[in-house]
Amino acid sequence: MRDKVRSVLEDVAAGRLDAESALERLALAPFESLPFATIDHHRALRHGFPEVVLAQGKTVGQVVAIAERIAAHGGGVLVTRADDACREALGSALPGVELNALGRTAYLAPDEAAAKGEGTVLVVTAGTSDLPVAEEAAVTLAAFGADVARLTDVGVAGIHRLLHQTDLLATARVIIVVAGMDGALPSVVAGLVRTPVIAVPTSVGYGASFGGLSALLAMLNSCASGVLVVNIDNGFGAAVAAARITHS
Repeated sequence: MRDKVRSVLEDVAAGRLDAESALERLALAPFESLPFATIDHHRALRHGFPEVVLAQGKTVGQVVAIAERIAAHGGGVLVTRADDACREALGSALPGVELNALGRTAYLAPDEAAAKGEGTVLVVTAGTSDLPVAEEAAVTLAAFGADVARLTDVGVAGIHRLLHQTDLLATARVIIVVAGMDGALPSVVAGLVRTPVIAVPTSVGYGASFGGLSALLAMLNSCASGVLVVNIDNGFGAAVAAARITHS
């Protein structure tokens, strides 16, 4: 969106476009009201990234209608927490949409590719059970113009698996660490690298994990300096924070 507006202004300044034509191109209202939603079409202009649709809590019809309106303006669409029925409906409504069952996402690329961030964001999972949250983060990162690498199932129960990957850890611009159970992996990773580490607690674990609360508290109390923590299962939030870092 910022690039489109800048292009219009440059065309006006260079005399390639008259004021009336420029006004028509910029006539889109900053938001669009539907009976059940108010769509923010200028999110990308302010933040650099378009509005993202959280499918959870919405009907399939609502999600599809919102996604179609965003897609109509060419900015691309990312839908998160989309269940099987929602993804199937989005696949029918939006030609070219990429559906990810593991990450529960649907992504339609914009007419113009997102600006690329600097460096690679490495998404690390403690266990295979953490992959749905990690994949949500990976899809979001790619949609927001970040290069993504993955390192899977390297939790502290077998710490040698992580220590074997120190070169990969050292080359990342940002590291997102996704872990449930005792939530110890982000502290270990942050003790090995100088790059920003964003910790994502997951709801994976047995009874005393309290749906991820145990991992959340462990990460908040990390003895490694500078670990940033997002909410339980919030792979999307971690990805947005990491993307902002790579674009700064």
